[in-house]
Amino acid sequence: MNKGPIFIAGLERSGTSLIYALLASHANIAMTRRTNLWTHFYNQYGDISDPANFERCLSMMMRYKRLLVLEPDPEALRQEYWQGETTYARLFALLEEQYARRMGKPRWGDKSLNTERYADPIFDAYPNARMIHMMRDPRDRYASVITRWKVRRGGVGAGTAMWLESVKLARRNQQRYPDRYMILRYETLALQPEETLQTICDFIGEPYSPDMLTMEGAPTFLDKGGNSSYGSRKPGVISPDSIGRYRRVLSKGEIAFVQSRATPEMLAFDYQPDPVTFEAKERMRYMLAQWPLNAARMVAWRAMEAAQDRMGRPVPSYRLVPEAGAA
Repeated sequence: MNKGPIFIAGLERSGTSLIYALLASHANIAMTRRTNLWTHFYNQYGDISDPANFERCLSMMMRYKRLLVLEPDPEALRQEYWQGETTYARLFALLEEQYARRMGKPRWGDKSLNTERYADPIFDAYPNARMIHMMRDPRDRYASVITRWKVRRGGVGAGTAMWLESVKLARRNQQRYPDRYMILRYETLALQPEETLQTICDFIGEPYSPDMLTMEGAPTFLDKGGNSSYGSRKPGVISPDSIGRYRRVLSKGEIAFVQSRATPEMLAFDYQPDPVTFEAKERMRYMLAQWPLNAARMVAWRAMEAAQDRMGRPVPSYRLVPEAGAA
């Protein structure tokens, strides 16, 4: 197997940081995190075989805080880029390869949210790439989101729409790229970490190493006590105690709404719906207020996503360092 890059896909609070920490602790794999290269840079600057467009793209990359932590060498990138294919995918690979060399590892990978959107251009550019799409019970995922962030624009309506879109892309991508695309349930990884990691290593063509379970390749992840929204854990501990936590976090109306819109997709991944019993007044409030509001939020989220697909998703200004000379 000619080993290509490894991409971790999926929604926030789906276990993407956990699998990142495990893979980053493999002796052969240098993992980057939250680069969002495909989201914020792919096709955003026109044809980058044009030197002016390339320089605009590279300049913005060198202002992006989440890339600067990788300590890129822009002059080396510039020199290497013009010696080969002048595409976004190759520029991204050169950046990742720089980091992998610095880490002393032969293979690179990246964990960025929603990478499933870009499966086609990724596999076209890197035919030997592997993509692992993290999937989590939509109720637990949304419970983790609101526990972590307290308030989430669009509420459970937007959260349900996000999950359904991610599921649709997961199924489509796995069907199109069956040998290169893996859908991994967070629950399976949390309940059977060692066995699941062995399966993942087979998929990516690397030998399994128990050192992966230490997660020492991701010190920031460990320093924060893992990635749970429900409090710190001991370093290197993978606990299943967040599975089913939604029952203590979400309201009956939120659980009922997710299940009303996503039960067929949930069942496909073995997420069983709960019985939800309302009193008369609760049911009236749910049917006349909560359900219509969240259904409208689903529609609004989909409209916003369609607009962003057309217009692009530039780097948010707060993620950029000021330009040289700026006041």
